[in-house]
Amino acid sequence: MSDRRPAPPDDLPPALVDALDDYSPTLLRAVASYAEALATHREQTDESRERDDSPAAGGDRPESVPAKATLTVKEINDNRYYYWQWREGDKVKSKYEGPAGDDS
Repeated sequence: MSDRRPAPPDDLPPALVDALDDYSPTLLRAVASYAEALATHREQTDESRERDDSPAAGGDRPESVPAKATLTVKEINDNRYYYWQWREGDKVKSKYEGPAGDDS
């Protein structure tokens, strides 16, 4: 195995990458196992199809937002909002998308 640290996929939210960086190998393997099981579950349910078809799933990315950006939900004063987020070097950039519905 290489001594080089693996690069995260461009489409992972920066906050997730930062959190995973602090996890032990045991916890990282548990997260990977859970993520695989969750992905399988969502593929087998109608819920995932509804999410993929929603505007919040990223179908309407503004031109000013790079392709590597991900859509995240932020809660501000008990209200939820969609923001596009991406990294530019060491900085995390954000662009407001709109209010998030109750299903997010």
